[in-house]
Amino acid sequence: MVRNHTGADLAIHAFLMVLALITLLPFYNVVITSFADPAAIREQRFYLIPTSFDLTSYELLLKGSYIGRAFTNSLVVTLAGAFVNVFVTTCGAYALSKRGMPGRKVILAGVVFTMLFSGGLIPLYLTIRSLDLINSYGAMIFPVAVSTFFLLVMMDHFRSIPPSLEESAKIDGANDIYILFRIVLPISKPTIAAITLFYAVARWNEWYYAMLFMTDPDMYPMQLFLRNMLLDVTRMARDDMGSSMVAQLSEMYPDGLKMASVVVTMAPIMLVYPYLQKYFASGVTLGAVKE
Repeated sequence: MVRNHTGADLAIHAFLMVLALITLLPFYNVVITSFADPAAIREQRFYLIPTSFDLTSYELLLKGSYIGRAFTNSLVVTLAGAFVNVFVTTCGAYALSKRGMPGRKVILAGVVFTMLFSGGLIPLYLTIRSLDLINSYGAMIFPVAVSTFFLLVMMDHFRSIPPSLEESAKIDGANDIYILFRIVLPISKPTIAAITLFYAVARWNEWYYAMLFMTDPDMYPMQLFLRNMLLDVTRMARDDMGSSMVAQLSEMYPDGLKMASVVVTMAPIMLVYPYLQKYFASGVTLGAVKE
């Protein structure tokens, strides 16, 4: 039976379409601006209709070997960091979700305490230096090895798993480690996939800890490399002695190069979304236990 659309349905659909358009419009503007030349951008106050195609911004952005090193650093930090994040979060959340765990309340209180208070920047720097992690990937991974918020989310998820599922496995002789990796995690793919994606995005966008603990430019991740490059060019353009050398580039960098930087940095992580999207709509424990 075909349902007739009422006026309310059409109004809701129209509102959602407008909302989707408003959401996509900034991304559209970023992409077409990155491929535009400075003259075309200046002609339109809001560059909406593409009138030119220029790859100069990307050529300047990708020129040299530093961008390749920065991309490699970001890739290593993203893959290794996300793995550490998910592993520590999953193991910690599973242990803390068990009410019979000794010292559970004390440990959980300490975990929640970190959401409200921190040791400060100086103790953090001294700790990283004492561990000899300056100019290493560990300085960008271990300080953020676990997110308290995602740990609590995983704890709530593990508590929602029917106890009979684990009890039946223990009757068959399985221990807690076997139950976690062979039974609990396979039916937790939607939650793990979502948390992995959030962790990966955070590690890909990492620049703050790199700015604090990296003194070697070869260890800069891509976000910090692009930030420093844009700041250096802006300073050169404002310098009287260097303004003549970057007269043409200074007109391009404020718009074209910045937008190209956004496209280059967001494209790799956006390619991950289609592969994880199928897990978001899946049921967590659907069909896991038959009562």
